[in-house]
Amino acid sequence: MNNEKSADSSVKETLCVACDRNISTVFDRFEAMQPECGFGQLGVCCRNCVMGPCRIDPFGEGAKEGICGANADTIAARNLVRMIAGGAAAHSDHGRDVAHTLLATSEGKTEGYAIKGKEKLFDLAKELNIKTENRKIEEIAHDVAEKCFAEFGQQYGELQFTKRAPKKRQEIWRKNKLTPRGIDREVVEIMHRTHIGVDNDYENLIQQGMRASLSDGWGGSMIATDLQDILFGSPTPVRSVSNLGVLKEDEVNIIVHGHEPTLSDVIVTASQDKELLELAKSYGAKGINLAGICCTANEILMRRGIPIAGNFLQQELAIITGAVEVFITDVQCVMPSLGKIAGCFHTKVVSTSPKAKFPGVEHIEFSEEEALPIAKKIVRLAIENYKNRKKELVNIPKEKMELIAGFTSEYVFKMLGGKYRATYRPLNDAIISGRLRGAVGIVGCNNPKVKHDWAHIELTKELIKNDVLVVTTGCSAIASAKAGLLLPEAAKKYAGKGLQEICEAVGCPPVLHMGSCVDISRILTTLCNVITEGGLGEDISDLPVAAAAPEWMSEKAVSIGFYAVVSGIYTVLGLPLPVMGGKNLTEYLTNDIENTVGGKFAFEPDPLKAAKLIIEHLNKKRELLKLKPMMYIK
Repeated sequence: MNNEKSADSSVKETLCVACDRNISTVFDRFEAMQPECGFGQLGVCCRNCVMGPCRIDPFGEGAKEGICGANADTIAARNLVRMIAGGAAAHSDHGRDVAHTLLATSEGKTEGYAIKGKEKLFDLAKELNIKTENRKIEEIAHDVAEKCFAEFGQQYGELQFTKRAPKKRQEIWRKNKLTPRGIDREVVEIMHRTHIGVDNDYENLIQQGMRASLSDGWGGSMIATDLQDILFGSPTPVRSVSNLGVLKEDEVNIIVHGHEPTLSDVIVTASQDKELLELAKSYGAKGINLAGICCTANEILMRRGIPIAGNFLQQELAIITGAVEVFITDVQCVMPSLGKIAGCFHTKVVSTSPKAKFPGVEHIEFSEEEALPIAKKIVRLAIENYKNRKKELVNIPKEKMELIAGFTSEYVFKMLGGKYRATYRPLNDAIISGRLRGAVGIVGCNNPKVKHDWAHIELTKELIKNDVLVVTTGCSAIASAKAGLLLPEAAKKYAGKGLQEICEAVGCPPVLHMGSCVDISRILTTLCNVITEGGLGEDISDLPVAAAAPEWMSEKAVSIGFYAVVSGIYTVLGLPLPVMGGKNLTEYLTNDIENTVGGKFAFEPDPLKAAKLIIEHLNKKRELLKLKPMMYIK
């Protein structure tokens, strides 16, 4: 039965261990929850006041309106835009915390951080009209942080980074009143509009949802990515390893899980401390082994080469290997079940964020001002727990796979044109000539409703087989890593002839790892660079590109999907948005919205059918641009 739960053999093996020991995992809890609430899946239940809860029956003889008179489209739209608000708030709060860290570092108030990305700092300062000549690095960083902070509370005008979009795209946003004014303002306005008795028009509700999503993709997420590059250095391609096999029987194993590298980066530094390494040896361990899960894994992978233990649905399984001394969490995508499962082993789960505490879990509050001493304290806790490991409970799967990660929109210039002739021209020419059909961003979560990793891998393989370059982030990137798709050799094994030729010439994989979920902003910037290079239209909606989230599950994914669509990108979701009970709303999101913003949603659970939809879309865009036929026709 485990074969139906995951495409990853290490997951199947560890689930067997969990079953033998009667340990409930996310997969078991999903089965126990069946059948799930049909009204909730269709998006037609409302709890926004206590006259209800109300639910609309879109099929039978039940209620057609809520007690206040709201219909199915209104209720589904309200619920959906509240999901956008939650996702945008999560990503943007991430960006705010990074801005705080940069500001404190510039003032000499932190321990464990330095401004490593000086070139990125100067580039961003220039973009923000901040003076750099004859000024200290710290002064420039201070002003950059303050300017980014202002984006959150701004009440009027336009967010700074929306100006990175092509001019035609900016005009579309302004014409339709979609340009975000301030990050926090747009989230708050959603909460106001969805209060009972305020906004009842589904199109008007979605308009505000679109604006809030742009404040994420072209605001909070972009701030997070850029400031992280300034603090921790811009990623460049790095080799590493992925999957549960990266854990080691003879070393102290520490897992970091969450999303904010302000914690994980300094944990890397602490794990390499000579005094702590000697302490580990004194306890009988050969060393300290650090690995990551989810997006914090992607952050320290692409900057520090730290291996990845797994993605979202593997967090419990890492503990079930019996080999983890400390499991450190910060925020987002952390399951409350971890503490209970850790109780079956010697593992200590340590929460660190004041925003994310868990009952029964040890809490060591993290602060940037004392980052390194706190990190050392946590690493020491792991070392001292090594002696409590029970060898008879250790079951580390052997599966692990090499990978190359750390591609950025800036690195693409050098990758294609070299150090002295950095350019996007070869990428544009490959699309124009028909060697490359187009490009697709595959992103998003895992979801137990879908066989773990299967949809990510199958969709990716089908696209690269058809000469589509794939860029990937988040849990999808980790799925591709474990499947061996982030290696140059994968081009020869899986890619079409045109994409093979490009990968061989450049020496890159057919699937480019571009970071964590907030780093989807790198994909937006890459598309802007393609437009600037010329020959492929004037707007993102002109490009033969698409986006996909085949196993999405979180509110962040809803916000991401919307800012992709509102940026002009055709976006295919493996699971439908919870709106299907609102027929007019569903029609709007999957068809009519394209007339306004140039992008739209499609829902398709079968990855091969999803690939077909995407390829048809890319071909249509190529025809509209009057590009040459594909060089190698299958």
